[in-house]
Amino acid sequence: MVDSLVAAAREAQERAYAPYSRYRVGAAVEAEDGTIYTGCNVENASYGLTLCAERVALGTAMTAGARGFLRIAVVSSSEPPASPCGGCRQVLAELAPNAEVIAVGPLSEARWMVADLLPHAFSSDHLA
Repeated sequence: MVDSLVAAAREAQERAYAPYSRYRVGAAVEAEDGTIYTGCNVENASYGLTLCAERVALGTAMTAGARGFLRIAVVSSSEPPASPCGGCRQVLAELAPNAEVIAVGPLSEARWMVADLLPHAFSSDHLA
């Protein structure tokens, strides 16, 4: 299943909209039922409005009704492979706290658990 997850992320990477950075990222998240949902980064001239591939993939999955995720593959041109940004780590911590993150670059891959990427995540427990 990991090979098909990475392949789906690579396919999504090809659809990235990255005219400013030219840094194309694709992501694929596997739901508990085995369904794979994809996303790519979508840049904007107002940089703060740029969408990360990981959040697009999770949003697509949530829109389809998926809850509970096993793993997410993130493909980029970085070597060593890039880990999710801080914002994506926070979203993953809430929506996929027990998921494995597989970062894939041109030559290698790295793996982490979401909890290892953001060990003290802000959560609903912190809200009054």
